[in-house]
Amino acid sequence: MFESFKQYILERSTISESDLLKIEAVCQYKKLRKKQYLLQEGDVWKYNAFIVKGCLRTFHVDDKGNEHILNFAIENWWTGDRESLQSGLPSIYNIEALEDAEIILITKDNFDQLCKEIPAFNDMINAILQKSFVASQGRIQTFLSLGAEEKYQRFIEKYPQLALRVPQGMIASYLGITAETLSRVRKNRTK
Repeated sequence: MFESFKQYILERSTISESDLLKIEAVCQYKKLRKKQYLLQEGDVWKYNAFIVKGCLRTFHVDDKGNEHILNFAIENWWTGDRESLQSGLPSIYNIEALEDAEIILITKDNFDQLCKEIPAFNDMINAILQKSFVASQGRIQTFLSLGAEEKYQRFIEKYPQLALRVPQGMIASYLGITAETLSRVRKNRTK
């Protein structure tokens, strides 16, 4: 499993073999079956999680029992609850495997230590966080200002691989529209 993570790191930074060994030494490996949870609401999130294989979703269930999907994560993406990780407070999110998955977990303390000891790793992580922040801003802007058709169009343009791997009802939840609306949008697109 580490070989995939190593390749990911080397594509994004210049890290020595000895530093890669330091990173590998703190990695924990976890396999999830489809529908198994990586995180459940109420638990404190303690890791940085890298997806080696599979597809996961982060979601919240409101008081009425409706699911609201915050994001999806596939191979070579990171997942977790940054707020819970940073604050130590219980998470309001669930993270569930939509497919069998393989994950690399690094505890917060070990991750922070790696960032201190390996400047290239720290630079890579900062670049990833910046990119993630920009993506979050774009998602908020899309959610607030676009209609259902435009939201779906942006989704399939930006994440064509997800459109093939994620059930339509979950895509609708992610876009903040009903499954019926998404079905209508998709039907109109085929005309």
